[in-house]
Amino acid sequence: MKKVKAYLLVCCIFWFAETRSQIHSAKITFERKTNLYKKFKDQGTQRWIKEEDRIKIDYFELLVNDSMALFKPQESELRESYAWATSKNTVLQNNKTQSRYMIKTIWGEELHLTDSLFKREWKITESSRKIAGYSCRKAFWQANDSTRIYAWFSYDIVPSFGPESFNGLPGTILGLATEDGGVVYFAKNVTVTKTEPALFNLPKKKKVYTVNELKTMLTKQYGSEKWFAQMINSQFGIW
Repeated sequence: MKKVKAYLLVCCIFWFAETRSQIHSAKITFERKTNLYKKFKDQGTQRWIKEEDRIKIDYFELLVNDSMALFKPQESELRESYAWATSKNTVLQNNKTQSRYMIKTIWGEELHLTDSLFKREWKITESSRKIAGYSCRKAFWQANDSTRIYAWFSYDIVPSFGPESFNGLPGTILGLATEDGGVVYFAKNVTVTKTEPALFNLPKKKKVYTVNELKTMLTKQYGSEKWFAQMINSQFGIW
């Protein structure tokens, strides 16, 4: 009986220590690398981009707690080359309302959108790696017949969120990549901090579109042009 009590006590200690070590609120800095030659496969667009500039780097931060996540671009005063080539979305995800609110800048105009949380069917693998000092497990989502997305999430950081509109794994996503490596997000730093509710407030416009409304409108106006159609698809694709 004494041995059983001792065993249960040890189990409780380990359970308490593991629970205490899990992170429920954090600020995470991400680096995104986009291979512009893989994004723009037609040679006409590639001719505009110099070889030394084919990898475009952008920086973002993700604030998370158990119910919300805010993903937004980091502010910088540095002059940016090929600013038109990648999108810098702001995405607020809310688990309580099962909704997301997005701010997109499309062709110089800031547009506000709302939608439900994006649902994906993930498959978790046995593969693992460390990202920003945290052990992460690899998972993947088969977006369609030709597109697979890989994610690396950490059980140590509890909120089920990630970059852009990604979610749905048993921990926070610290790495995200397309199968061909054309777009890669990796966390560079994780700061354990209390994320106050005020940090998740966003400026809102009177005109707010649903994702389907905006995509339909842009396709109707510009979809007949090949280059514009490609840009529209990149705005409303897997991210």
